[in-house]
Amino acid sequence: MDFSAMGANIVKLWTNYWHIYILEGVAVTLKLTFIAVVLGALLGVVVAILKMSKSKIVRFLITVYIEVIRGTPLLLQLYLFYFVLPEILPMFGFDTFTWTAIALCINSSAYVSEIFRSGIQSVDKGQTEAARSLGLSGSQTMMKIVMPQAIKNILPALGNEFIMMLKETSLASTFFIGDLMTAHLKVKGATYLMLESLIITGIIYLAMTYPLSKLVEAFERKMKNAD
Repeated sequence: MDFSAMGANIVKLWTNYWHIYILEGVAVTLKLTFIAVVLGALLGVVVAILKMSKSKIVRFLITVYIEVIRGTPLLLQLYLFYFVLPEILPMFGFDTFTWTAIALCINSSAYVSEIFRSGIQSVDKGQTEAARSLGLSGSQTMMKIVMPQAIKNILPALGNEFIMMLKETSLASTFFIGDLMTAHLKVKGATYLMLESLIITGIIYLAMTYPLSKLVEAFERKMKNAD
């Protein structure tokens, strides 16, 4: 393998192509990740609370939901939301980006719900009993006492979910939605330099995920020191 030629090709690709696609690709990737994690977290809270419902039927249905989402590949779910649901629900008229974002939100919610559930269950039950004895309702106890402590405990896990989802958005390039991997496919198609384009793409992903992972690690250390 001629590494000098490869290096020259990487410089060429960056100069001639990546300065055109990188900003758009990174912007779409971050936008998709943010939407998936934020909305997935909100839905995940609801799913987590329903998972702890007193109703056996509700718990069963939510368990099925979580197991199906976590037990099937994300790419399969993306295909379902891209090809099947638009045919079943044509009245919505969503574009490709929206269907992809919904699929990622649903996928993220199943994982985030388990994170929230473990966080809620990690809060000492004595605090819940004390809050109820002071006259707080179940919902007030959850929102004012349990949830703030649970969120503090699970923030590092949510940070890791953000990093994981940032990488998993690469699967959305299957539908050419303009993300970073879509930019790679465009450059590869124009130049036939697949390896060099993949190297640049990998470096960009690493440049986004590495600082985030270090930030999560720093936050975890801070929490341990605070305890």
